[in-house]
Amino acid sequence: MTAPTNPPHTTSTNGEHLHAPVIDWFEDNARDLPWRHPDAGPWGVMVSEFMLQQTPVARVLPVYEQWLARWPRPADLAQDAPGEAVRAWGRLGYPRRALRLHGAATAITERHGGDVPTDHAQLLALPGIGEYTAAAVASFAYGQRHAVLDTNVRRVFARAVTGVQYPPNATTAAERKLARALLPPDEQTAARWAAASMELGALVCTAKNETCHRCPITAQCAWNLAGKPDHEGPARRGQTYAGTDRQVRGKLLAVLREAHTPVPQSTLDRVWPDPVQRARALDGLVADGLVEPLPDALYQLPATRT
Repeated sequence: MTAPTNPPHTTSTNGEHLHAPVIDWFEDNARDLPWRHPDAGPWGVMVSEFMLQQTPVARVLPVYEQWLARWPRPADLAQDAPGEAVRAWGRLGYPRRALRLHGAATAITERHGGDVPTDHAQLLALPGIGEYTAAAVASFAYGQRHAVLDTNVRRVFARAVTGVQYPPNATTAAERKLARALLPPDEQTAARWAAASMELGALVCTAKNETCHRCPITAQCAWNLAGKPDHEGPARRGQTYAGTDRQVRGKLLAVLREAHTPVPQSTLDRVWPDPVQRARALDGLVADGLVEPLPDALYQLPATRT
């Protein structure tokens, strides 16, 4: 029987030929970001990971600095009402992340004495912490060996190893298996690899207009070696905003963030002309715990834990 071979245009999945060039590139090209500084600490890393989900670095930076100046430790945030977290979140988008971060801070304070836990399983058990965030905090804050799979890393692996332009729309078991296979064996190198491969996807191996001439592994990249074939999978999901319920929710929250007293329904009614869509958006905010309804048709940011 003939021994099985790799599929066309794939490269070896042990990653050894990729680690050194990508990590060396990172040492020379990594952005100077505050959550990468030693004094950021595990809490600073965790805050950054919540904020950076689906949000560009440039938008996160000012909010991140203000957040940590106000709440330098999880216990500081836990002492405030969750609505204050939503208010401070500003226009970062996806404000449920603010509530989840508040919930995680409360759990850290109650269960772990106010210190972000080092154990991956304990991180994963915190409210609002999923597979990616637990691995990212364990890796970036504590130098542990975990597969950290965000959109940028998944795209790098899809191109460099699998030979396709884009990864699937949702993370697959095959991607997780590949990421684990690519991990360097020692913790320090693995943590550096996680950060380096993420930065490579953010700065060079971008979703559009990738700059392959700047890539340290372009000569080994399966997608490049295959002639950079066009994406053949399901259509890439676009993100629309104008006219959506998400836009209406943002407008309603903007009014409530600016107000430090309860807001009457009549004020909220002025933010969007379509009453059906406006009511649906407001109901969704209440259901998500982002808005607290009061008697007499008044609304405010949540004052109590959900």
